[in-house]
Amino acid sequence: MKIFKNRTEAGKKLAEKLLPYKKENPLVLAMPRGGVPVGYEIAVKLNAPLDTVVARKIGAPFHPEFGVGAIAPGDVIILDETSIKAHDIEREEIEAVIVKEKEEMERRIVKYRSGEYSQGKKSDTVIIVDDGLATGVSARAAIESVKRVYKPKKIIFTAPICARDSSDSLRSLVDEVICLETVDNLMAIGYWYEEFEQMTDKEVISYLKL
Repeated sequence: MKIFKNRTEAGKKLAEKLLPYKKENPLVLAMPRGGVPVGYEIAVKLNAPLDTVVARKIGAPFHPEFGVGAIAPGDVIILDETSIKAHDIEREEIEAVIVKEKEEMERRIVKYRSGEYSQGKKSDTVIIVDDGLATGVSARAAIESVKRVYKPKKIIFTAPICARDSSDSLRSLVDEVICLETVDNLMAIGYWYEEFEQMTDKEVISYLKL
């Protein structure tokens, strides 16, 4: 069952839910790449600055799409020790993946933000945006990174589609979690969109320049 036509439509719908925060002059931080067009629509509606928070999933060596942790700026490393032990993943294997993902994270920070973590943009209220919330491990890394780098008074995490258990687990970490739809069986984020193409760096940069 498709709920959203594309990320742009989802972002516009989310923006309506976030309108009460406009008076707080928030900073919108989108998680690239997919969270950027969603965050763009929110930033436009709230007349807020848009930037990125680059978190990278640490995938299991045998199945990169299966996240067992995440990294983010500010020396944030979050590991799901239960999953690591359950799948008998060696520490050396995890370290190798972390090295690779750190390289990609730094590449994106240079590409999107000229190598700066915060680019001087500050606000007491930060809205973290992604195009969906699955396991939540990357979101947790992004949240911790924002706390360390930006030190805001209030953090809101938002996404169009969220796994119920993951959204529940984030509530103790932020001031509010806002999801348009929350489901028990997420399957894959792309399942809920009619159009869910992989975005390019060039597309991300074009949104950030608007």
